[in-house]
Amino acid sequence: MKLGSRLIVGAIAGVIGTMAMTSAMRRLHRRLPPEERYPLTPREIIDSAVDPEEEPGRDLTTISHFAYGAGCGALVAAANSRPGVREGAGAGVAIWLASYMGWIPAVGLLKPANRHPVRRNLLMIGVHLVWGAATALSIRELGAARQTIFAGGADRDVPEAKQADLKTD
Repeated sequence: MKLGSRLIVGAIAGVIGTMAMTSAMRRLHRRLPPEERYPLTPREIIDSAVDPEEEPGRDLTTISHFAYGAGCGALVAAANSRPGVREGAGAGVAIWLASYMGWIPAVGLLKPANRHPVRRNLLMIGVHLVWGAATALSIRELGAARQTIFAGGADRDVPEAKQADLKTD
């Protein structure tokens, strides 16, 4: 698969992985002790960057969270068009590390992860494992779909007149 195609597949897979991650985040957040149930880091980043009103803050958090997941998914697929679950999970942890111990504190959005509560860090590491595994599986599944259901071939459901037009183009 060419690089452009891997980027497309990876971005879609990253969105799918981000949905799995978000679901896990929601479920695990309510298991934190009450004093640690404040907004998780995606919302904290938005609040730190732009301090929006509540509803626009939710929208910006949702958009940025899924866009970041799509971008990271594209990078994973660019590196490997058929990552295994372990490779995907490893990529998820690497993204957590590079983000929460790297660029996010470097630009002053949040404190480094080693200064966050341990349970919240464990939650975030766990959901990055989920993201990576789900993204890797989705990359593999979308790659397989491209070879079967999205591949070209004899069109049987297209009217004959349209098939003739398609062949002359």
